[in-house]
Amino acid sequence: MIHTERFIYKKSAGITALSASFTDFKYKKHSHKEYALGVTLRGIQEYKLDGSLQLSYQNGVMLFNPEQPHDGMAHDKTGLDYVMVYIEPKIFLEILKKKDIVRFSSPIVYNYRLQQIILNLSCAILSGKDEALCSELLLSLSDSFTQPNLYISYKKDNHLTRKAKDMIHCSLENVLRLDDICKELDISKFQFIRMFKANTGISPYQYFLNCKVERAKQLIEKNKDVYLAVAECGFVDLTHLNKHFKCIYGITPFEYMSSLS
Repeated sequence: MIHTERFIYKKSAGITALSASFTDFKYKKHSHKEYALGVTLRGIQEYKLDGSLQLSYQNGVMLFNPEQPHDGMAHDKTGLDYVMVYIEPKIFLEILKKKDIVRFSSPIVYNYRLQQIILNLSCAILSGKDEALCSELLLSLSDSFTQPNLYISYKKDNHLTRKAKDMIHCSLENVLRLDDICKELDISKFQFIRMFKANTGISPYQYFLNCKVERAKQLIEKNKDVYLAVAECGFVDLTHLNKHFKCIYGITPFEYMSSLS
């Protein structure tokens, strides 16, 4: 059997769509700043989320909250096909007419209407349809989320975790200095690591690397310059960025940049 990997990204109306197909590829534990909504088209998607094993079967709708750590792989040798849409929290909350972040109450649902809207939206973006149409399809998502059982209110990070995240974001081009953060928060290094992981589901260093890659992706989208992203995000070299980028997005930064053009 020939094992192939295919990851296609396109962006429109502030939404990123992904069409993915693979057999042996495994996502490293990571999170996205966006809401991520996807549909399993073929095979079984396996991933760990909030300490629990999840299996999304064909037609399963996968719902990820912003900054919710997860990994991902095909459950068996038959492989996996799926689509995802990544929606900026600001846009998604505007659609839902909510001021504060909301959290999906279930990681996987089997809801035909929601499935079809996600498929229509991802197809429109991936096939290059007009931005106006993509925006209208995005708006139609709001009707599916009028059902209260699909989302619940989400409590905000505690103030120490929020402050630590802010400090990490302010120095992504540098080495992560836990001592500086712990001094500012007035707690020990090991207290901090334990607290951060308990509140976010991911270690401070994993979060730091994830943010660096996310920032690099944003710079590539904006400037169409991979080497600038390497320099501004503090990666040692292109190989260093390639390694971490592919673990999260399935393709290299140059491949990602090409897919958006």
